[in-house]
Amino acid sequence: MPDLRKARTKMQIVVGTLVAIDLAAVFLLLSPYAGSESSRQAQMRQLWLALKSRETAPWRGLDKKIPEAKQQIAAFYHDRFPSGYSEISNSVDKIASESGVKISSEKYDQKEAEVDNIQLVEIQADVSGDYLQLVRFINTLERSKLFFIVKDLQIAGEQSGHVKLQIKFETYLRLV
Repeated sequence: MPDLRKARTKMQIVVGTLVAIDLAAVFLLLSPYAGSESSRQAQMRQLWLALKSRETAPWRGLDKKIPEAKQQIAAFYHDRFPSGYSEISNSVDKIASESGVKISSEKYDQKEAEVDNIQLVEIQADVSGDYLQLVRFINTLERSKLFFIVKDLQIAGEQSGHVKLQIKFETYLRLV
């Protein structure tokens, strides 16, 4: 029986505490501290408007941003995408000679791009040189004015300090 009395006493304490919390919540809700219902609704409307204002902020001035973005895209295409294969070949050859590597073979493969007025050009090249020259070649290729994306590198072999590298990279050809 003593366990039942302890349990009953604990239960009465818990119920009493919950009743006290409920009374405090009702008092707080009806007191001037919580404000009237109309003031809470006005505050809710104000917060709702502030939220909607933040959500629509990026869309403001969109009519002015679209032509500007089109101009930036056109400038990017003109500056970074070559208009012919000779421009691609000249750029790759120049980068190779500046880096001190030798290109033994180049293979170009043209594919459809997902965007109008450009073609994807995949380039596979066999390049040889010492390690530092190859690193310099890849860095210069990636930082070139023309838009090159290195896709795959495979070391083909090494002979007396010269490394042979098979590299696959892409660029886009601007259709004029």
